[in-house]
Amino acid sequence: MSALAIAEETPISTCVRRLVGDLNDYLRPLSPPEFQFQLTAEQMAEPGVTVFVVRDAGGEAVGLGALKAHDGEFGEVKRMFCDPALRGSGIGWRILQAVEAKARALGLRRLALETGATTGFEPAWALYERAGFSRCGAFLDYPDSGYSRFYEKNLI
Repeated sequence: MSALAIAEETPISTCVRRLVGDLNDYLRPLSPPEFQFQLTAEQMAEPGVTVFVVRDAGGEAVGLGALKAHDGEFGEVKRMFCDPALRGSGIGWRILQAVEAKARALGLRRLALETGATTGFEPAWALYERAGFSRCGAFLDYPDSGYSRFYEKNLI
């Protein structure tokens, strides 16, 4: 694969909005809407959220992910996505590593995430487990519905 660049970017851009829309389109058929916890581009622009965008050699945005810091010790991985044609190329890994590095730089002690628990999410589970995340119970105000799978990773 050609060179990829990853950087913190504003979510209020056409390319990020397109990726968020593509992610929502991918997720929509996988679980009921009341069990999908999607941040809009505007919510991703709120203080405490850092958005990472991966671009290919031509500058095209091909992946994104975000870190939402909840307090001085806990952060959440949000909105992980890459172009389906590029899955398996390491984009998700690079995003996750950038999120973790930012969390460490902020002094966060723990990362957690919510992802789907239905067919279609297997690649996400494999990525998180390979990166050292372990299954955990529901956190924050997420319901334990059977449609979500929760992971956490201690950073200390």
